[in-house]
Amino acid sequence: MVKKSLHNRKDFDEIIERISHLSENSPKKWGKMNAAQMLCHCDLILQIALKKLKLPKINFVFKTIGILTKKEIQIFNNGIPHNMPSFQKVIVNFECDFEQTKPRLINTLNEYWEAYQKGDLAKDHALFGAMKEKDWGFLEHKHLDHHLKQFNV
Repeated sequence: MVKKSLHNRKDFDEIIERISHLSENSPKKWGKMNAAQMLCHCDLILQIALKKLKLPKINFVFKTIGILTKKEIQIFNNGIPHNMPSFQKVIVNFECDFEQTKPRLINTLNEYWEAYQKGDLAKDHALFGAMKEKDWGFLEHKHLDHHLKQFNV
């Protein structure tokens, strides 16, 4: 079973290519967000790894569940469940401009690649706990893949 990662240039470029095929009217398979909102949400998630967005601390029980979930996804290479709860800071329930959010996400992805190359990604995540570079690469790819599949790209 192949584990894709944003730290593999081929996998990274594939994500960029899939984003390029997304249109404002791409039909969704599930969820409440439209394509522009999804792009904004994915951008916000990358901001966490880039240390530009700080999530609030959560209680011990939820953090333990988060750490175990991270391990389960890594061990079994599971997908992310549909309609999974998220932190309020990364919920996008407002209108977004597709023509602005699409290039913004691609720019943030390129910024992420540069931060990865410099070894400058966050060392911790409010839900998933301690994060190594390989954790970020794997989980960020999983997250982007999940949402691109949501919109059939």
